[in-house]
Amino acid sequence: MQRLVLDKICDDYENVDQTILQDVARGAAECGLTIGRSDVVKALEELIALGFAKAYTLSRREPFSTELDGMPPLDVVEENFRTYFYATKKGIDLQVSDDTWWPFEAT
Repeated sequence: MQRLVLDKICDDYENVDQTILQDVARGAAECGLTIGRSDVVKALEELIALGFAKAYTLSRREPFSTELDGMPPLDVVEENFRTYFYATKKGIDLQVSDDTWWPFEAT
């Protein structure tokens, strides 16, 4: 689960309710798994605790991104999509270091 979420946030800032949940749930379903929002939030919390990801708020004005300290509370669906996640260098290095775990065909 963590690796599916990490894969989603390695190339761009992503929001749980805008893209991460939908994409990870679709991928998990291909493996016969059912993933809910709380599963994605927990995976992000674990990735942040391990130093593989960070949380940010994004804005159209400077500063365009502001790093948040730790995992923000995401108990409810965000309507304005302000909280985003991005992999750290450590997370990207892990993701590209070994793809034997990847459950999907290369496209």
